[in-house]
Amino acid sequence: MSQGPPAAARLNDLPDHSSRVRSAIAELRRRAEAEAGQYWPQPLSDSFLVRFLRARDFHLDLAWRLLKNYQKWRIECPEVSADLQPSSVLGLLHAGYHGVLRSRDPHGSKVLIYRIGQWDPKLFTAYDVFRVSLITSELIVKEIETQRNGVKAIFDLQGWRFAHAFQISPAVAKKIAAVLTVYMHGNNYMQSLTEHFPVSILPQEYGGEEVSIEELAKEWTDFIMASADYLQSISLVAQE
Repeated sequence: MSQGPPAAARLNDLPDHSSRVRSAIAELRRRAEAEAGQYWPQPLSDSFLVRFLRARDFHLDLAWRLLKNYQKWRIECPEVSADLQPSSVLGLLHAGYHGVLRSRDPHGSKVLIYRIGQWDPKLFTAYDVFRVSLITSELIVKEIETQRNGVKAIFDLQGWRFAHAFQISPAVAKKIAAVLTVYMHGNNYMQSLTEHFPVSILPQEYGGEEVSIEELAKEWTDFIMASADYLQSISLVAQE
């Protein structure tokens, strides 16, 4: 029988060094190390394993399933996950394709923005685009608030062309859908976005009161570049 929400909520509020959290981490590590034939590209550190526990409210069976699915996806999709160095997607970042809001939404979720019109499909493939998402995911999942409250993503579809759709085959779409839950907005984005997010956290271009999306994109690009060593350490190519 699964744990009830109150117990799960209490566990999610505890710091990583608490005895109950450490016990759950130890059990998740035991399951991972006992899994016959399983290859773990990343060290099974406390900080790595607790992400999966917090993401599933410390339900061990669900956290174990999430951990296995994560590792399976990374191994089976090397086009995206093998090389997470920022230099591989620098052109996309400098084009202002991706940004992260400074403030979380009212539910505590991190809010990401992807501007499809800034993606030049002649220069970057859908796998390059998805690598940007994975790079950001690997960075923000280190945050306890993100582990607890998750992520929301806004896809700005202005500038969407057939050339973009041509890049996203059914196989690529399936891999993206397995990882992301997104809000997709077209020409009426100002009205629809403010139905989901307070104007105080949205950039000016989206009818909000924050700084411009260009500034948010630059801030996040700088953060990604400053995290290059960490991203290199978790790239599969660095561990072969």
